[in-house]
Amino acid sequence: MKILCLDIGNTHTHFSVVENRRAVFSGTLKTGRIDDPADGVPALLSSTEIETLDICGISFCSVVPAATEKLSRVLEASNGLPVCRVYHENCPGLGIHYPTPAEIGPDRLANCIGAQSRFGAPAVIIDMGTAVTFDILSEHGYEGGIIAPGLEIMTRYLHEQTALLPALNPKELLLAENAEGIGKSTLSAMKLGCAVGFAGMIEKLLETVLAQLERWEIRDPKIVATGGCAGILPRTWKSRVHWAPFITVQGLEEAFLRTFSANPKS
Repeated sequence: MKILCLDIGNTHTHFSVVENRRAVFSGTLKTGRIDDPADGVPALLSSTEIETLDICGISFCSVVPAATEKLSRVLEASNGLPVCRVYHENCPGLGIHYPTPAEIGPDRLANCIGAQSRFGAPAVIIDMGTAVTFDILSEHGYEGGIIAPGLEIMTRYLHEQTALLPALNPKELLLAENAEGIGKSTLSAMKLGCAVGFAGMIEKLLETVLAQLERWEIRDPKIVATGGCAGILPRTWKSRVHWAPFITVQGLEEAFLRTFSANPKS
């Protein structure tokens, strides 16, 4: 069963056709053009690639209310496929132990559903995108998390708030095994500050989370990492982390399957 999964962010909408937790077709749209017949979801739904895949339904999460409204209108005018929207009032199989559920980003809930399905609970899900989020999954459900600046924010802020510091490409900051610990140029000093500082921030935040889980008597959680900046972490992390680049859309697929029967077209 192939499900079209849409993760709607502030700038970009990432989509994947997912089957059995595997993304068979993926791409990106501009969120501001999500309802554009020529360059948005309407064009995607009518594209040859999607039509030949014979999708059975659509599952999405959105952190942009205006885009949610636009997409809802698009889907109402589409071919009647069943739709699952993941948000705090609809996260099937995931309990929420949080005083203000409406504040939780729907993408974070999708991440937890994906982790719950793939790795079980307890788990700590680290999403390293524009912002860094830690989300805590217990056997009871979503417990809370942490939000911190991502690598893109760090590099952009240094450039925008100073007159002489150049812009950095976050993708160029992958840590070398034998990287020198002192920069010999402005550029190398910035790269060290951002790359080592980012990795250190992740390490300290995880240490804080694990200490709190220990106080709650929650031990040995799976550590799940996703997001475009995950590669900045030291290679020593590979043995302790489950890398899951498609965990959000896998969570969206799982939410759809939990919501609808095995044959949603009927």
